Amino acid sequence: MTLTLDPNRLARITPWAARYVAERKFPGLSVLIRQSGREVFFDAVGQRDLANGTAFSRDTVARIYSMTKPVTSLALMMLMEEGRFTLDTPVSRFLPDFSDCHALIPGATSLDQVEPSAPPTLHQLLTHVSGLSYPFNTSLVSRAMAERDILFKPNAGTLESQCKATAALPLAFQPGTRWEYSVGIDVIGRVIEVITGQTLGAVFKERIFEPLGMTETAFSVPAARQDRFANLYTPLAGNPMDLGQAATETPTLREVDNAEGSPFLNPTLHSGGGGLLGTIDDYMRFSECLRLGGQGPDGPLISSSTAAFMMANHLPGDIASLGPSSFAEQPMDGVGFSLAGAVVLDPARSRVPSSVGDFSWGGMASTFFWIDPVHDLSVVMFTQLTPSSSYPARAELKALVHGALT
Repeated sequence: MTLTLDPNRLARITPWAARYVAERKFPGLSVLIRQSGREVFFDAVGQRDLANGTAFSRDTVARIYSMTKPVTSLALMMLMEEGRFTLDTPVSRFLPDFSDCHALIPGATSLDQVEPSAPPTLHQLLTHVSGLSYPFNTSLVSRAMAERDILFKPNAGTLESQCKATAALPLAFQPGTRWEYSVGIDVIGRVIEVITGQTLGAVFKERIFEPLGMTETAFSVPAARQDRFANLYTPLAGNPMDLGQAATETPTLREVDNAEGSPFLNPTLHSGGGGLLGTIDDYMRFSECLRLGGQGPDGPLISSSTAAFMMANHLPGDIASLGPSSFAEQPMDGVGFSLAGAVVLDPARSRVPSSVGDFSWGGMASTFFWIDPVHDLSVVMFTQLTPSSSYPARAELKALVHGALT
C-alpha cells in the first residue's frame, strides 16, 4: 500500500542536514523528493565553496561519480533492445584486448600466480562479478591498479587506453564466482563507444540527456556553469579516494578539487563508471525516468519490460552471499544487485528502513539516490564530500523519509 508523506515529518530533514553542515561533516547538502511525480520536499543547506561562502543551492553543479553507472547501464539497455548483442556476449567481442584472460588462483600471493579464464561477459561486467576491481579495494589486482593509476580519471588519457591497461592485468578471480565493486561499467562505456562509433558523451547527450531535458549534465563543466561548480572536500588527511575509511572524531574539511584547475573542466576520458557532473534536478529527471519504467516526457527510452529487467536482482542471492558484507556505509546483507545498482531484497536483513524492490546507488562524493516502487518515491541527495564511507548519511536519510510515511 502506498503511504503519503507527512510534510511536518519531512521537515526533520532540514535540521538533520543543517547539523551535518554545522559540525563540519559536509560542506553543503541538498535533498529533493518526489512522490508519484509530484515534488514533496526540497531544501539545501551549507556552501559549495567554504572559502567564498557561496551557497550550496539548487542549481549547484556537482560530481556524481558512480551515480554515472546507472546512466551507462540505461544506454546499454537501449542498444540491447536494438538487437546489438546479448548480455552473455563476452567483452572480447568488442574489446579484443580482453581475449586472452587469466585470473589469479585462489590464495595467490603474486600477480604471476594465474590460471586461464574466459573473458568476462557484459552481464558479469554490469553486475560486478567479472573479476575486475578498483584501486581502493584490497587485493593484489587493486594494488596493481593503484600503482598503475588505473581509475578512469577524467585526465587519464582515453577510455580506450584505460581499458587496455585494465585488460593487461589478471582478473582478481574467475568471473561469476565473487562480487567485487569494479571498473566493469567503465569498460561497458567503452563497449558502447565501439558499438555506436560515438564518444560516450555524445551517446548520452543524444539518447538520454536531450530526451529527458537534462541540459546541465555532462562529462565536463563548460565556462557558463563554472561559477556554480561545487568544490570537493574530504575529512581525511590522506587519500581522499580511500573508500572504506571513516572520518575521524575531529571533523575537518580539506579542499581537494575546485573550479579553478579541476580535471573535469576539459576531460580527455569519459568515464561511464564515474565521470558525470550535473544538478540535482537533472538527476531527478533521470530517476523519474527509471521510476516510470523507462518513460521520458516524449515517449519511452526503453520499454517498461526492459526497465523492470534492468532493475531486478541479477545475483543468485544478496551481495553478501558472494563475498563482501558491506560496501562503503551500505550493508549488503539482504541487498542484491541489478544491472544498474543495488536492489533491496529484505529490508530487515539490510538493517535500513526500506521497501522491497528499492533501487539505488551512490557516488564517491557521498551523493545518493533511490527509487521506492512501493511508495512511488524518487529521492536524490547531493553533497560533495569524499569518500562516501565517511558518515552514515544515506541510511539516516532513508530512515527520515520512512519516518515521514503515514
